[in-house]
Amino acid sequence: MRIWAHRGCSQRYPENTILSFEKAAAIKGLTGIELDIQLTKDGHMVVIHDERVDRTTDGIGDVGGFTLAELKKLRIPAGNGRTECIPTIEEVLELLTPNFRDGFQLNIELKNNNYPYEGMEEKIVSLAAEKGLQRNIVYSSFSALSLEKLRRLDPEAQIGILDWKVSDCLFKARGGCGADALHPFWRAMDLPAERLRGYTVRAWLTGHLYPETPTGNRLDLAALEETGITDVFLNEPEMYCGER
Repeated sequence: MRIWAHRGCSQRYPENTILSFEKAAAIKGLTGIELDIQLTKDGHMVVIHDERVDRTTDGIGDVGGFTLAELKKLRIPAGNGRTECIPTIEEVLELLTPNFRDGFQLNIELKNNNYPYEGMEEKIVSLAAEKGLQRNIVYSSFSALSLEKLRRLDPEAQIGILDWKVSDCLFKARGGCGADALHPFWRAMDLPAERLRGYTVRAWLTGHLYPETPTGNRLDLAALEETGITDVFLNEPEMYCGER
């Protein structure tokens, strides 16, 4: 089973922050990190999950309603009086440069199923090419149209289709969206494992996020593998892997 850090080490540290990515980058045996990108009002790619800043920062409003300079003024509590800010995708790529040399991967989810950010696909594909990271990046989205566009922009891109049920992921993939991996909810594996052979199936989980108290529970990865899951996005990957 391949382990990914979901929004970084998001159980013990604020999600989608440089701090959470630093902690994840220090984990030995981790396949990669998952994060989310959106566009600012002035066209910059920033790393944040929700379409609004309310939950994770001290601000209020839609991500797309702020310029980058305005977003950078918002603070994310990180404990012990420390704060973080919303990073740009460029800042995250710079942080992970040493890991990329070892084959580390980054799953970039385009958060465009509710707000279709115009031109985001072109921006991220161009940046990946500029940095020479095409083979290190997996693109994912709930929007099949967005993935279809990504495939046109980069025919060799690694692409995963997000949905709730694995059957819906498979339907979208076969429908021509260009995805070569399925990204379902881990409890929505509604097809027998035999139907999924040959596919990479990266399952995502919900659950506790910082600053909630860690549960200390561990998943039975062997049981998940029997359902056809090949990879998992975990909030607490450090429980399953060691430090570098």
